[in-house]
Amino acid sequence: MSLGHVRTFRVAAADLNGQMRGKRLPRSAFDKLAEGSVRMPLSVQNVDIWGADIKDSPLVFDSGDADGVLLPTDRGPVPMPWLDTPSALVPMEMYDDRGTPFPGDPRHALKSVLERYAMHGWTVRAGIEMEFYLVDDSGAALLPPENPQSGRPLQANAILSLRQLDAFDAFLSAVYEACDDMEIPAQSTISEAGLGQFEIDLDHREALRAADDAWLFKALIKGMARKHGMAGTFMAKPLENEAGSGMHVHFSILDRQGRNIFDDGGPEGTILLHHAVAGCLEGLAPSTLVFAPHGPSYDRFVPGAHAPTGAAWAYENRTAALRIPGGSNAARRIEHRVAGGDNNPYLALAAILGAALIGLEDGLVPPPPISGNAYDMDLPQMHGDWLTAIEAFERDPLIERIFPGQLIRNFALTKRQEMARISEVPPEQHWHTYLETV
Repeated sequence: MSLGHVRTFRVAAADLNGQMRGKRLPRSAFDKLAEGSVRMPLSVQNVDIWGADIKDSPLVFDSGDADGVLLPTDRGPVPMPWLDTPSALVPMEMYDDRGTPFPGDPRHALKSVLERYAMHGWTVRAGIEMEFYLVDDSGAALLPPENPQSGRPLQANAILSLRQLDAFDAFLSAVYEACDDMEIPAQSTISEAGLGQFEIDLDHREALRAADDAWLFKALIKGMARKHGMAGTFMAKPLENEAGSGMHVHFSILDRQGRNIFDDGGPEGTILLHHAVAGCLEGLAPSTLVFAPHGPSYDRFVPGAHAPTGAAWAYENRTAALRIPGGSNAARRIEHRVAGGDNNPYLALAAILGAALIGLEDGLVPPPPISGNAYDMDLPQMHGDWLTAIEAFERDPLIERIFPGQLIRNFALTKRQEMARISEVPPEQHWHTYLETV
């Protein structure tokens, strides 16, 4: 976009929780961004969910809280249509003074995984399904939103209901218009299983761009919901008796000639697809902390919340953690259905694609695909609690093959601090912390 009549703009990079950290700058500063004119403490990408420094973090105490350099990504400035004043956001990445990517930057972690794919001559394309809730947060507890047409709170589930989509037409139309302005490829929208729950699909594109889309889309939904008198949230399970929200990632891999390496001309897919599936299955338990990064994330891992937790794969079976959708053979792909909506898209895609790459490089072989209801089967499970997930992420050798050591340490320290602090907050008040931060 052209900055045009924008008088000030924002610059922001993603921290480990996926929150935007950055600055507001005058229009005159825009032309100097590529020169490294914007500096920010490296530790800012390693603050907790409340924005507090991490106790005993080596970024603060060993390095003296040194500055890093923010440089713009190739996205360029994007509008912020949920604000009343014309505004723009420039997505950024963190580097040190030598121009070396900061290993604690989650976007760099994904880039590093994708660079390993490129060494094989492969390009990853990903499409992401984003589930979220619209809620009324005006009282002591979260409630479903009011129906904009009737003014009464929603009282009935409306999965795939056109009537409910029409009731929220003003909000959804504004979201689509904003997606067009921000070049986020929003596709279909459905009314999901929960009261006030929706899903919007973001179209397939190069995986790093897809993660950027998801990161920006979260900010868009939260901002646009406020503009329409509601709160938008990607919490994994904001309403106790309703379905959880996930982020489903569809991905395929193209070779140098643009051919899908998963396509064998039939429904089963190639041996390379099977290797990638096996890697993803191996990565489920070690990556639990990435897919369920917050205390309330584990509320989603209950029967009926549409959250697969068992390590299984299947063809056209939505109860499995990994699903191979039907349809065109040329579009053969893997759907990874585990991550909660409250994750950091850069870390989630790095974990998913990193595990798939390990499966491809090591020639891993998956167990047979399942049939039937995965929830009724005795399957290897993801970790079921926050502390176990932290400990596994810290020490698992598969994680060490995907993420840099500094990011592993930073993320574990961050989650340990958050776990200690949130334990002092009554559970019924946890939503005050997570409603719009995740």
